[in-house]
Amino acid sequence: MDIQTIISRLTLEEKAGLCSGLDNWHTKPVERLQIPSIMVADGPHGLRKEKQSSDGQNFVPSYPATCFPTASALACSWNRDLLYEIGEALAEECLQEGVSVILGPGVNIKRSPLCGRNFEYFSEDPYLCGEVTTSYIRGVQSKGVGTSLKHFAVNNQEYRRMSINAVVDERALREIYLSAFERAVKEAQPWTIMCAYNRLNGDYCSENKHLLTEILRDEWGYTGSVMSDWGAVNERAQALFSGLDLEMPGGNRDNDQKIIRAVQNGKLDEEVLNKSVARLLKLIFSGIQNKKEDFHYDADKHHALARKASAESIVLLKNKDSILPIKPDQKITVIGDFAKIPRYQGYGSSVINPTRLDCALDEMLKYSSRTENITYAQGYLRATPQIREDLVQKACDAARQAQVGIVFFGLPEVYETEGIDREDMRLPENQNQLMRALKEVNPNIVVVLSNGSPVEMPWVDDVKGLVEAYLSGQAGGGAVADVLFGVANPSGKLAETFPLKLEDNPSYHNFPGGPNTVEYRESIYVGYRYYDKAAREVLFPFGYGLSYTSFAYEGLKISKEKIKPGEKLDVSCTIRNTGVREGKEIVQLYIGRSDQSGFYPVRELKGFKKLSLKPGESKKVIFHLDERSFVYYDVQKGVWKVAPGTYHIYIGASSRDLKLSQVITIDGEEDDKVTKQRTGLSAYEVLGGNKFNREAFQTIYGKPLPEKGSAKHAKLTLNTPLLDFRKKLFGKIVFAILKREVKKQTTLGDNAMHDQMVEKIMLEIPLQNLTNLSGGYFTERTARALVHIANGEILSGLKELKS
Repeated sequence: MDIQTIISRLTLEEKAGLCSGLDNWHTKPVERLQIPSIMVADGPHGLRKEKQSSDGQNFVPSYPATCFPTASALACSWNRDLLYEIGEALAEECLQEGVSVILGPGVNIKRSPLCGRNFEYFSEDPYLCGEVTTSYIRGVQSKGVGTSLKHFAVNNQEYRRMSINAVVDERALREIYLSAFERAVKEAQPWTIMCAYNRLNGDYCSENKHLLTEILRDEWGYTGSVMSDWGAVNERAQALFSGLDLEMPGGNRDNDQKIIRAVQNGKLDEEVLNKSVARLLKLIFSGIQNKKEDFHYDADKHHALARKASAESIVLLKNKDSILPIKPDQKITVIGDFAKIPRYQGYGSSVINPTRLDCALDEMLKYSSRTENITYAQGYLRATPQIREDLVQKACDAARQAQVGIVFFGLPEVYETEGIDREDMRLPENQNQLMRALKEVNPNIVVVLSNGSPVEMPWVDDVKGLVEAYLSGQAGGGAVADVLFGVANPSGKLAETFPLKLEDNPSYHNFPGGPNTVEYRESIYVGYRYYDKAAREVLFPFGYGLSYTSFAYEGLKISKEKIKPGEKLDVSCTIRNTGVREGKEIVQLYIGRSDQSGFYPVRELKGFKKLSLKPGESKKVIFHLDERSFVYYDVQKGVWKVAPGTYHIYIGASSRDLKLSQVITIDGEEDDKVTKQRTGLSAYEVLGGNKFNREAFQTIYGKPLPEKGSAKHAKLTLNTPLLDFRKKLFGKIVFAILKREVKKQTTLGDNAMHDQMVEKIMLEIPLQNLTNLSGGYFTERTARALVHIANGEILSGLKELKS
């Protein structure tokens, strides 16, 4: 039976029902028409399939799965083939567990280093992000398992993520925040796309027709299904009309009824519903068709892949006096709690129950010629920033006796978790204090970092070696040992800039905003685009990373010195390994306008290739550039355009280590100066600062620029975060009741970090989202009644409860 025939036989109630889940993880079946149910499960760096809960509790433990390096680490590999291979492995684990769609990858841009979920995201650069994302999706879907590209869109913080209104000018939206999504959609067609919780320029993403239909489907040609993030639906009928097909999780029958009533009263064309159902049926049948009974993946093979991926993602940031690699007969001391108990992933919906877990200290012992050559000292307490002088003294005593000290620093688990943004870029003070003591007793110190986002390093000049391991997955301990002892030659390069200090970040004065609005005043100047435009010094630049060998860049050639808009251009050069070891180099191509008087970045990444070269070997690299490599988004005309003029083509080892360059000319007449492309919102001025242009916002979006607002005197609504209920007398009572009920559904008892995350999320969740997440336990009628009571409208609240 074909899909259109099935739709003709479905009742209105059945159609509406298909547009929401059965429970937390399954779509609804329609047994009378033999429409089955499929399962989705969390990702993105491993499969988190929850075990069955006997009492319906949320956040239950999951089945064992391979924990690959997080996105923050994998992006540093700059290896498309590796991402594809990891995608294949993830799909195999889904096939074993009967999962049809893995919820990932996350491709939100790293606007600020403080975003609590940055470990799940790839990069500050949309081109790199789009390329690795495309490979990941292709790898997963090559095995008949779907992906869910998320969080669409402009979900760049955890603070009030369910209610915050992200105000972004159209040029920044297109060039920075949507670009990776666009590339992945056009080149990989993910089975599903997950909309974000937040508002975008006034409208919730779940009911933003400009985003979900006009851009995603009409412009980009997307043919798959759009699902909500869990509980991220505001008005269900409006969301369906705007392009949201599937509401997750299931259980909220109120929303199904809203769809039915909207069709019956003529507010929603049934053909809109039919189109969503058709897309969902295609998704469901694709999942069923590709299921493999009795399939089993090779856990050992996947662990080995995780180790390879981690080693290729590790970034060597400093290697003074060639202190690395360590020789097997060297006497070393290993210091730091992270060496024994690895920090290998972030916390939240992506937390994986690993099939096994490598410890760096144990793996290092395997490489030493004599186990007594390696000693260990804890150095600091992981769970608190408190300085323990006895631990510091023991670490210094061990360091005095060693040729080299390997110090493991990083951010404790509670610092990086879904639902909570970081407050600063600092490491715990006990780690910084330990380094101040160690440098006095041993000059040969190497630091290994475990963190999901950049940190400040006040001690960077006091160490000879620095290894950025990020959150490297279950095999990260072995991979770190491989790199430290030279079994693997480090080849990772940073996918984000490390600023000297937090205040240098372009979003510093406008992150996280609130309570109602966050303004993206830096516009297109995100990450290295800002640091280069403002000529700011950084700790480590975008694209930077060292190797145990060296490379020469030679013979830049371009196919044409003058082109017209729309013409293609080939750029080539030769890379030679000038060292004594085999290694891999990431060759990066940047493009920048010669005339920097306009509103342009100095240069932007537009291509990269990763090469493996033996000592003395040379390889030719060819880049194929098309029109999109040179465009900017013309806000006034709503199109991508190429500005005529001269451009620099740069080939380099990082955004600030440019080895070769060539100038080309693009012919044509400049009909709109790019300095005028501030229409929409005026952008952050790197040399001054400016306010948003409210009149222009009204012109572009047809509505006034939302005010930042104050929660103190505002009337409470279904969209008000619960923490704002505490600002009113009766609201405090409602808040206490709701807090107690939510804890019943989510507390894990012995997991304090989980409870802290839930507590934070619960404080910032609006009542509307709470009803969506409750699975029918907490109805919208009850929510409306509590809003009345919290506002002091006691009689109206009681009346609502009785109706």
